[in-house]
Amino acid sequence: MLGYPAYFGQMECLKLIASQKFHEKRIGYLGAALLLDEKQDTHLLLTNSIKNDLSHPSAWVQSLALSTLGSLGSAAMFRDLAGAVEQLAQVGQPSVRRKAVVCAVHIIRKVPDLTDTFVALGEQLLTERNHSILHGAVMLIAEMCRQNPQTLEHFRKHVPQLVGLLQNLVVAGYSPESSISGINDPFLQVQIVRLLRILGRGNEDTSDSMNDVLAQVATNTETTRNVGNAILYETVLTIMGVHSASGLRVLAVNILGRFLVNKDRNIRYVALTSLQKLLQEESSAVQRHRSTILACLSDPDATVKRRALQLSLALVNHSNVRATIKELLDFLSLCAPDLKSDCASGIFLAAEKFAPNKRWHVDTILQVLTTAGSYVRDDAVPNLTHLIGGAKELHGYAVQQLYQALAQDISQQPLVQVATWCIGEYGNLLLAGSCEEVEPKQVDPEEMLSLLERVLQSHLSWPATRGYALTALMKLGTHLQGNSIKASILEKMPLVEKASYGEDGSEKGQPGREANVTVNIPEVEQCSDSKQPESSQVSDLLNLLGEPTEPSPLQPAIGTPVATGSVLDLLKDLKTPATALPRLVVYERDELLVEFSMERPPLEPTLLLITATVSNRASSDVTGFSLQVAVPKSFEVELLAPSGSTVPRQGGPPIIQSIRVLNPRKLPLRMRLRLAYTLPSGATVQQIEEIHSFPEAAWQ
Repeated sequence: MLGYPAYFGQMECLKLIASQKFHEKRIGYLGAALLLDEKQDTHLLLTNSIKNDLSHPSAWVQSLALSTLGSLGSAAMFRDLAGAVEQLAQVGQPSVRRKAVVCAVHIIRKVPDLTDTFVALGEQLLTERNHSILHGAVMLIAEMCRQNPQTLEHFRKHVPQLVGLLQNLVVAGYSPESSISGINDPFLQVQIVRLLRILGRGNEDTSDSMNDVLAQVATNTETTRNVGNAILYETVLTIMGVHSASGLRVLAVNILGRFLVNKDRNIRYVALTSLQKLLQEESSAVQRHRSTILACLSDPDATVKRRALQLSLALVNHSNVRATIKELLDFLSLCAPDLKSDCASGIFLAAEKFAPNKRWHVDTILQVLTTAGSYVRDDAVPNLTHLIGGAKELHGYAVQQLYQALAQDISQQPLVQVATWCIGEYGNLLLAGSCEEVEPKQVDPEEMLSLLERVLQSHLSWPATRGYALTALMKLGTHLQGNSIKASILEKMPLVEKASYGEDGSEKGQPGREANVTVNIPEVEQCSDSKQPESSQVSDLLNLLGEPTEPSPLQPAIGTPVATGSVLDLLKDLKTPATALPRLVVYERDELLVEFSMERPPLEPTLLLITATVSNRASSDVTGFSLQVAVPKSFEVELLAPSGSTVPRQGGPPIIQSIRVLNPRKLPLRMRLRLAYTLPSGATVQQIEEIHSFPEAAWQ
């Protein structure tokens, strides 16, 4: 049992089984059940001992032999002893017959071609009054029907007999021998209902003959105890698994709806899972329970909450999209981080498919971006920019709403990217105060440039976000200065064909995301790569944004300090590359190598950008890799998502993960790493590493 070799005990077990003393025989059978299986050579020697004990005059010995045969019998052993088991199931004491019937079930599972041996036995046992034997008989018939289509067709003629048995159980009064919590033999009822599901599947006549009894069970079973809920659940599965009447199917859905308000979280989870399976077939019946399903979103159990979210998203259609999405948005603002991504993705897909109008669609996606932050799908930004670009009548409204959201929070990167894109494309509408959907608000140009400067300088901004902001600044130059050449280069983006995505977020077409950035970057690179003197290069870069040659009517509040001051100095500093530092090996064990490459951006001297590279020098993949980082309280650290969790074997691409460390006091950097991964052998490794060897250039 502890993994040590036990061959010496196998022969001792066989000797004890052959003993004439019952207590020794019992210990021998127990040891054989623990130490023997079909792979052991001594297993074949057990057949003769079991055969002798099946014909033993003692019922206790026969029971031992039947229990052992059912638990570890091989196909060859079953073929040799099937006849003896069938005989014991017909005659003998009730305890022996019950064990023989259960052993016959194991025989059918192991050797399906022995089904014919037990067909007559199954028919005979259906008349049995002993509930334990009858329970085993129903299990035996169900197993034979699963294994053999001819047997299934044969037992369909016994459906009326099974219906009668089930009716007697439902209407029978209290029985001290078999009643549990006031319900007469719930175990037998469950087995009969399961057998009816097997017999009625795919046959309308057989299904019709069981409709009445299924309705009787569904309406008369007590639901205050768990045993009643078990019977009702099996009844629901049977109703939905056969050709039942439409009214009966609605009754089954209503039973699951009652399960949703049950105090037992397991029952609620089962109900949600079953309703999701039935949604395609009984959509209208499931929709009646939409409010109860949405209420399950506030369930304290995380698994119930996740299943309720999946079902709620599946319930969205054209008629309820406004009310359901409102509930889901409220849930998104309060749910745990592990559910935010699924909820945001589901809302995106539902809004795209069932949106009543474009303004509602834009408002919904903006609220998701504001609430979910970085948990949204990668395609959220290009999808929303495409949506806004295609709704010309909403350009003023969208840029005004996004500008206000950006002014309140610049930490939500997808929102910042969409907002800066809109400001670059439609900033002229914001400056002119042009908006027909809501009360327009005219924005001061200096205030707009200051907001974009904050985005560029923020240590929270991703490189792609800075690209959007830089492009917006260059495009605003055309609106503020009126230069005709720059206006043609930086004019509004044409609407591109949208890439299509599947429900899981995977891309199906060619994406058009961030196309506006690629238009402008070459212009900047050209200035920095030219061989002109430094002052001339900077002058040209500044002139690209537009140094006014004459006043613009849209620029009453902006002056020379803004045009030549902080924003343009910031752009000048962007030309300076980040300071690269030596690579640092932080972990080397189990053929894994973790290295840190570091750089400090010139605009943020207190920020250290670390790229962790995880490579594998072994010949097999390492799975489940995760890296966690901790720093002292005087630091701030942000760990971005890794490129994967499986480190490919030698020669494969490494895992890349970015770490951002903010050191406002420029203190010596210390870091603690927690690494976890699973080796090819299946062993799980967890290691904690302390790093004190950061070079001074990383923090001074």
